[in-house]
Amino acid sequence: MTGFRRLAALMMAAFALFTMVTACATRQHSPVPVVPDDPASSFPAKVSLPGGQSVTLLQQPKRIVSLSPSATETLFALGAGDQVIAVDQHSTFPQNAPRTELSGFTADAAAVASKNPDLVIAPDNATQLAEGLKVVDVPVLLTPAAASLDDAYQQMQAIGRATGHGNQANAMVQKMRTDIAGIVASTPKPPQPMSYFHEVSPDLYTATSQSFVGNVYSLFGMVNIADPAGGPFPQLSQEHVVQANPNLIFAADTKCCGVNAAAIAARPGWHTIDAVRRNQVVELDDDLAGRWGPRVVELVRSISQAVGKAQQG
Repeated sequence: MTGFRRLAALMMAAFALFTMVTACATRQHSPVPVVPDDPASSFPAKVSLPGGQSVTLLQQPKRIVSLSPSATETLFALGAGDQVIAVDQHSTFPQNAPRTELSGFTADAAAVASKNPDLVIAPDNATQLAEGLKVVDVPVLLTPAAASLDDAYQQMQAIGRATGHGNQANAMVQKMRTDIAGIVASTPKPPQPMSYFHEVSPDLYTATSQSFVGNVYSLFGMVNIADPAGGPFPQLSQEHVVQANPNLIFAADTKCCGVNAAAIAARPGWHTIDAVRRNQVVELDDDLAGRWGPRVVELVRSISQAVGKAQQG
């Protein structure tokens, strides 16, 4: 019995060792679990924007031409900058963007096609360019001017989807929403809504609440003195601005036209405006005020600071 027990013990040990080795071998050679592709970043991808035509991309683009400053800023913010081979002459940010003489308003298909792109992002009025590039099988994503923050968010997500950075776009939009909500919530609320004038050019073209920048101002419950004129970008008269007597003036023509607080105060009759008398003329960065890219958070912060300062004064 002793010999039998010894033999049984040896057999059990051998079986245990065999089982352990087999299990290890199985674990070592088992396939790595396959993680499903992120639907926001996978290809083929069909991308479209409200009111625009859809574009289908079979694979992630590696040679992108951007003819929209807002799109250019979005591309680089998403981490797609190394896929961008050319941008239009007005894409001044970031500084390392590969600027060319191309224009989203006048570029023809031959000039753009010479860059050998596999994706072109252009304003939605560049329909003729899009038709020309369609002939040579270059996909074009037409991006309309945003009229609201929601429009801007949708456009950023569409650009992310088209370039293989859908996940990054969703995260960026969520952070922007959070940051903007936080800035607005922390801004002191005046007892009465403040009125403002947003100057686009020295000849008094402005932006109403129907425009993208007007939508941003509305976050703070402000009253736009240009709204009675109608449309998104009307031209006002000197008399209209003086009579409306805005609490705040935002100059968004500082870089293009050299306008500053002193120049505004020197205009005939403008010294009587509350914003001028109380030193509440805000000099904005033209690009921040005219684009609907990721840096809109900086614009919101500038407006918040102006509203807070005006209440202190």
